[in-house]
Amino acid sequence: MKHLSALDATFLHLETLDMPMHVGALHLLDLPAGLKGEYIDALKRHIHKRMHLAAVFGKKLAFMPLDIANPVWVDAGDVDLDYHIGQVSLPAPGTQLQLETCVARLHAGLLDRSRPLWEFYLIGGLKSGQVALYVKIHHAALDGQGAGVLAQALLDVTAAPRRVRAPPPREGAPHQVSAPGMLKAALRDTYDQCAKLVRGVPTGVRAAAGMLAPGADGKRRLGWPARLALAPRTPFNVSITSRRAYATVALDLKQALALGKTYGGTLNDVVLCIVSGALRRYLDQHGALPDEPLVAAVPVSLRAEGDTQMNNQVSMMLMKLATDQADPVLRMHAIVKASAQMKKTVAGVKSVLPIDCPSLGLPWLLSVLVSLYARARLADALPPVANVIVSNVPGPRVAMYLAGARVTSNFPLSIVTHGLALNVTVQSYDGALNVGMLACRRALPDIGLFAACMAHSHQELLAAGEPGAPKKRATASKTAPRKARVAKAA
Repeated sequence: MKHLSALDATFLHLETLDMPMHVGALHLLDLPAGLKGEYIDALKRHIHKRMHLAAVFGKKLAFMPLDIANPVWVDAGDVDLDYHIGQVSLPAPGTQLQLETCVARLHAGLLDRSRPLWEFYLIGGLKSGQVALYVKIHHAALDGQGAGVLAQALLDVTAAPRRVRAPPPREGAPHQVSAPGMLKAALRDTYDQCAKLVRGVPTGVRAAAGMLAPGADGKRRLGWPARLALAPRTPFNVSITSRRAYATVALDLKQALALGKTYGGTLNDVVLCIVSGALRRYLDQHGALPDEPLVAAVPVSLRAEGDTQMNNQVSMMLMKLATDQADPVLRMHAIVKASAQMKKTVAGVKSVLPIDCPSLGLPWLLSVLVSLYARARLADALPPVANVIVSNVPGPRVAMYLAGARVTSNFPLSIVTHGLALNVTVQSYDGALNVGMLACRRALPDIGLFAACMAHSHQELLAAGEPGAPKKRATASKTAPRKARVAKAA
């Protein structure tokens, strides 16, 4: 029995029919030559042999009496792989658009909380002759780094699967925890978390003191940091429904890495700049581009080096995307500068950002707040803190194999929430930047257009950053005000 941390459990408490809290991935597979039988049977045998390498496969939730505290992970016993691994087929002609629509529909459904929180779907009927694998796992079980641990358990570097250690022997049936035992565990966990908070107070005070902005007289005073401001409203910052839209685009990893070096930034800076350019182009085509720069919510890992636990150790930071800059070069320089400042801020508070806290009464409180927020449609009325979620997750730089099949791509899927109806997640894989864009279909019905804007933004930045290429500069560092642009167009 293992308690979910407050951060892990939050993804359970926030979940509603309109706001599922699982993440996923879409893989395209080249089936092994000379395959005997159905690949789905080979996949089931492969996963059955490796379930003990990743706890998410064999654990399920046990909830506290009356939901007074966070649930715990317990042994699920025998897992029905026929339930967890399904198969669907696309109608002819089996296009990429049909595949993305199918995955969006699968991603919209909730996971069964009475079972281990994962599902795999093999998707056939693609006109390319490949098969697709859609993976869905609840965010309460892992974060982006934890997904990397899962990939290491399942994938191989050659078509011939490697040998893995045998699973430990199981002793009898899974232990069923009694209600009194659950209550005692909840109280013990609450006591431990309170003690940790008390011990962390001195460190937190020092970190907070370092964050205080100096005044004109040089003294540091408590106040709202000047860099933090509410984001402008866009069509993405609305209440969402359960319908999802999904699109993918593959960019060249080598080119993106070269761009980072050209501008003295990182791959993550390049990703943010590409997203910024796509947002600017998409919103401008819809007549909805704000004069103020858009703000991205960027997940930041709190995981210590070498930590392979499959849980959530992540926080969220806010960063301006410089969408008010018409010139991609100026936009990139602004993002590099903002990113460096964000990293400095993270370094100062990383040691005190909590991933756990006492949970007595937390399920009740969060469930009530989420219900009120959704029913009152507050996302449509309150000013947004951020406009879009942008995440960059490192992945394998070489081709990997799953049950003998070569994995040719790895497109991520993540989460959208009320007020943040667009999520752009990027994962590097085998020389490519695989971009997965998930949105609420009502807020972003033409997500294919946004995917095209992503590809255009990448090419725009590439052309501007090529050595010897003519650099086109905007006449001003900022875009002309919206009213002036509209008047000129008229």
